Order: sequence, then structure tokens, then C-alpha cells
Amino acid sequence: MNLDKNLRYPILEVNLDKLTQNTENIVKLCGQNNIFITGVVKGCNASIEISKIFLDHGCQSIGSSRIEQLISLRKKGIEADLMMLRLPMASEIADVVKYSNISLNSERTTLEQINSECTVLNTQHKVILMYDLGDLREGVWSTEEFINLAEYVETELSRVELYGIGTNLGCYGSVKTTEEKMQQLVQIAEMVEERIQRKLKVISGGTTFALPLVLDGKMPSRINHLRIGEGMLLSKDLQYFFGYNLDFMHKNAIKLIAQIIEIQDKPSFPDGELFVDSFGNFPQYNDKGRQKRALLAVGKQDFGDHNKLFPVDASIEIIGSSSDHLIVDLSQSAKEYRVGDIVEFTLLYQSMLYLFLSASINKVLV
Repeated sequence: MNLDKNLRYPILEVNLDKLTQNTENIVKLCGQNNIFITGVVKGCNASIEISKIFLDHGCQSIGSSRIEQLISLRKKGIEADLMMLRLPMASEIADVVKYSNISLNSERTTLEQINSECTVLNTQHKVILMYDLGDLREGVWSTEEFINLAEYVETELSRVELYGIGTNLGCYGSVKTTEEKMQQLVQIAEMVEERIQRKLKVISGGTTFALPLVLDGKMPSRINHLRIGEGMLLSKDLQYFFGYNLDFMHKNAIKLIAQIIEIQDKPSFPDGELFVDSFGNFPQYNDKGRQKRALLAVGKQDFGDHNKLFPVDASIEIIGSSSDHLIVDLSQSAKEYRVGDIVEFTLLYQSMLYLFLSASINKVLV
């Protein structure tokens, strides 16, 4: 990509056509398995343009764990169902009821407060009760307690609809979404249904980490909902962590483009007594001799962990980073880079999340 002198770097470039195709592909894949999708927009800071792509191309609702993002979308004209993905704080229940249609919950007191707020606003609110299958983040741990809570919502909270049940795997405890875990969730759902004497509308099997079961045809048929963000935005996790090729998905719909501010031949090992870096870490260095090293004007403050970045020019090696600088080795590149040139990177989820939130990053839609 050539330098555009009219643009302010660094840039987070969002290709809307590629995102559209990614969305259509995932919606189709899940639809063939009778699974509908909530498009998760936390990772793109609830971009209105991306949210509209999700909705226009098959997602039935939009979700975020940050109520301020849902408020922003509603005020920008999004009329579709909005789902609050993080368990509501007591201090935000009024906004959750006012601006979202659905929320994930596990605490009786919170559910009672939601019901009270719905009474004040003369409205209804749907909830998905979360069951902890072992990842040890949100969700009720005891099966008996969970079923009792579901019955309580069904029979005692007149303004709250028991929309379904769900779980989360992988985000904290790194527990893999397996066929056995999903079967366990279905069994819990059936126990709830037996208690309340009706079918649940939603059994939510998780996030992008659940897609391998869909791809392999092993997702239990009663799992009918997933909360997908990264799988459509980047589509890198399934390739990088699970080994799926997914040729039909664009892995570069969102890219970081950074500008070179220095190129110098330098040693690869620091000269002097080593201590800690600016983040309090004790880095290890390998002596590879002299290198053609470039500084790029973007840093940890913008992208988090540089190991979540991948140079499009595969001959470039990332050496390290500080708050405001990314250091790369140009020694093996056939291109003759100069100060002022740009370098492109594809991303993993963490870097995308940070970059969308960084005020120093220029977001460009193409």
C-alpha cells in the first residue's frame, strides 16, 4: 500500500465490503444449523457502520458488554434488539432497561431490580440466565440453584421474560467449547423447561470459540444462538488457535497501518546493565548480530501486546515495543523501506479492541 499524504497515521483501516462478506458467511453457516446470531460490537467500539452491516446482513441483534456503547447505538438510530452482555451493575440497571431489550444475568437481586425498573418505565425486559460450565467467570454454579432461579423469574417477576439460558467458555478460564459442554448446557435447559412447563426460546452456546463445533457439524441441535464478534470482524482466532483454514473468510478486513519514523543499523542486544522496561517487565533478548531496525509510530498504549500483530510483509519481524513505539527488523525484506513509508499489520482480537479505543488511531472506512 502506498503512502497517502492526506491521511493521518497510524490508521486502523476497515474494509466494509470484506466485513459484509464475513458477516454473510458466518450468518449462512450458522443459519444452516438453525443458529441465529447476536453481532458483538465491543471489539470495534460499537462502530455504527459495522453495527449496521451486522444487522443488514443477517444478525438478529447487536450486543456489547458496555452499556454506554448500546446507548450510543440507540441514540444513533439503531432500532433492533440490543443485548447487554456483561451482567448489569446496580448503578446501570435504569439504562440497561431503557436502552437494551435483552441482558445476561445470574443474580436474583439484579433481576428483581430489573423488574422494578421495568415497572417504573412500564416496559418488559428479556433475560438470558447464565450457567457456569466451568470457565469460572459469570454464571450460577449450582444446578439446583440455577433451576430455582429460572422458576423464580418465570413465576414471580411479571416484567421480566425468561428468554433463555446461556453460558460463556474460554474468555477467562480458557475452557474449550466442546460437544460435551454443549450437551451439558442442553440438559440444563431441558431441566429448566421441565420445571417451568414450556420450551425456552434461546439456548445460547457462547462466542466465536463455539464456531468450531458448527464447522465440524458437532453442535447439539438445540443450541440455537451464538454471540459472535471476532469471528466476523477478524476471523483470525479460528485460524490462529484452532487451525481452521477458512478460505471463504477475509482475515484482513481490519488492518493497522503505521508509519516509519526511524531506520538504523543497530545491535540486537542492548548495551548496558539490564533492569526493567517501562511496564515493569524483565525482557529477554537474543543476540542476532546487527539488524536493520525500524521504529514505527504506534505502541503498546494503542495495541496492547505486539505479539498480537502480524506484518503483511512476512519478511518483516516484530522485535518489540514500548508505550509509543513498535520496533521491527527489516533485514530480510526485499523492499527498500525509507523513513516515512508505511507498514501494514493484520491483528488478533486484543489489538483490535485496543486500537478501536485509542484516540491516537485514525479510523478509516474503505
